Amino acid sequence: MIQPLLLTGPTASGKSAVGLLLAEALGGEIVSVDSMQVYRGLDIGTAKPTREELGRVPHHLIDVVDLTESFDAAQFVRLAKAAMEDVQSRGRVPILCGGTGLYFNALLGGLGEAPPADPVVRAEVEALPTEALLDELATRDPVLFDEIDVNNRRRLVRAVEVIRITGRPFSIQRAAWPDRAPGLAGRSFGLERSVEDQRRRIHERVEVMMNSGWIEETQRALAAGLASNRTAAQAIGYRYIAEFLQGERTRLMTVDLIQTKTRQFAKRQRTWLHNQLDLEWLEVAREESPEVTAERILSKLTAGSPAGPVAEK
Repeated sequence: MIQPLLLTGPTASGKSAVGLLLAEALGGEIVSVDSMQVYRGLDIGTAKPTREELGRVPHHLIDVVDLTESFDAAQFVRLAKAAMEDVQSRGRVPILCGGTGLYFNALLGGLGEAPPADPVVRAEVEALPTEALLDELATRDPVLFDEIDVNNRRRLVRAVEVIRITGRPFSIQRAAWPDRAPGLAGRSFGLERSVEDQRRRIHERVEVMMNSGWIEETQRALAAGLASNRTAAQAIGYRYIAEFLQGERTRLMTVDLIQTKTRQFAKRQRTWLHNQLDLEWLEVAREESPEVTAERILSKLTAGSPAGPVAEK
């Protein structure tokens, strides 16, 4: 069986460009591990691969569902496994590339015992104020109550929903997940950059996105039902552009806010990936090209030795 290759890292770390080069060098195909690129119509703001990139290398799990449809980790695991089997059956290498740590964890470590969402129960729980949800959680799952982020309403709603569906504490069911998802031995890599370089790349990318039609894309997405999709609506930037369209802030203020929120998201991604996935991390210097980074990984795969220092152009 042909072993997959795993490539991840915070947003704007350069993983997509490196993944394309690795796919071309290894005879591989990209299996996207991105919770937002599955939605049709969210192209610019999710940094979805371009037509040229899609023509260079086949991609899977891109444009899977409409904005009116739900999508979760269970669906991802099912589709990702099918895509990987398809790629392997044709003698090619599946390259798992993306930044959604939860999806990597679910694919590598399993989904645990928590049930899928129940529309009726979810609606009942979502109608409750946060204070009521916290009271119920404190009574029915004090372990989770002591550690949950009270500002993360989405997670709070999910926890109470699972408790109501199963009649058991969510913390017990969550225990079925591994503390640290196993990697693919010698074939799992994470890319990271200095804080200054990451900041620069994020700022430049947001500017490019805004100048490439992100505002117009958001208008189309809102018309297609983005605001009513609680998952898709969390894609970074779209909410703030929607608020800009409603006159809540200027374009300059919107760009600055998106850049700030993206930096914060990238920081959380990096911490999560370091703590939850078994990866070999490669420091990527500002001047290092995607070609050099890809060569470093290819050398590692060939030699079976730790990745060397950052190569200089």
